[in-house]
Amino acid sequence: MITTKSQREIQLMREAGRIVALAHQTVASMVAPGVTTKQINDAVERVIIENNATPSFKGYGGFPYAVCASVNKTLVHGFPNHKPLVDGDIVSIDIGANYKGYHGDSAWTYPVGEISDEAKKLLEVTKNSLFVGLSKIQPGVHLGDVSYAIGEYVTSFGFSLPIEYSGHGIGSALHEDPSIPNIGTPGTGPLLKVGMTLAIEPMVHVGKPQTITLVDGWTVNTKDGSLSAHFEHTVVVSDNGYEILTTL
Repeated sequence: MITTKSQREIQLMREAGRIVALAHQTVASMVAPGVTTKQINDAVERVIIENNATPSFKGYGGFPYAVCASVNKTLVHGFPNHKPLVDGDIVSIDIGANYKGYHGDSAWTYPVGEISDEAKKLLEVTKNSLFVGLSKIQPGVHLGDVSYAIGEYVTSFGFSLPIEYSGHGIGSALHEDPSIPNIGTPGTGPLLKVGMTLAIEPMVHVGKPQTITLVDGWTVNTKDGSLSAHFEHTVVVSDNGYEILTTL
């Protein structure tokens, strides 16, 4: 069931989103060759706890860390580790914060040092596709129009989207209805209403869309080993469009 949120709930989600944005600000200041994703994880967890929230991901379905840290060919759900990042890597850091029972969720893919032209293009297209999708959000629009806009934009650059991973509703649960694919058909799907809270998150591959899940049961890699990027914001549908909640 898709729910709309009260002003009280949206205000709690604004604070959860602000904390997520603060954590991403910390990540942006840290990402560099020689830094480990475990160091990033620990710093993010400190920021979340210092702001009177808890990490949404830690313990979620048994996930053991505060962030998902996905490097290069890893699409989502990568485990932070002690391996130093190196010049030319790209790393997706997905962060969730639970503030007084309500969640904010945002992912960003960061360049490590000087990255290849292909990686730069991937990051640019994936980030832009997020805002292309967001631009379609307003009351009365079909959710399929948002999904279609993202998919058409991404594929126009020759990149692909894994069909089994999508955005989602969010609120008092980290994952709520509806599922929000990054490929869709205009004029289909639920109608957007004021107060709906959504996590829009394009995930994009340089190569083919197929994925493989590793033996840890969490880490998802591109099957062909190509680079992958991930950008996400939590938003609320407003009277005249949308408001990004995971921002400062």
